Amino acid sequence: MEETEERVYNRLAVLRTERGLSRHDLAAAVGVHYQTVGYLERGEYSPSLQLALRLAGFFGLPVEAIFSLAPFSPLSEQLYRGRPTAAPREASA
Repeated sequence: MEETEERVYNRLAVLRTERGLSRHDLAAAVGVHYQTVGYLERGEYSPSLQLALRLAGFFGLPVEAIFSLAPFSPLSEQLYRGRPTAAPREASA
């Protein structure tokens, strides 16, 4: 990636893993080479608009849920921010 290009962050590895897909599976589903999926996941390649839209369609998510110009915060932080934590259960006698 050129130094003048802005990095595009993504959640592809998480989404792919959640769904039990290999890089080959995802690549075949969106019409790219499996190595392209690896380059995308590592941030070594920014997708074209067409590819970003195909990936969003495949996962059934908006593009901005998959790609961002700023690093994503961990999903656990997003899901549980501000929620009270459960109190530890006491062992019964």
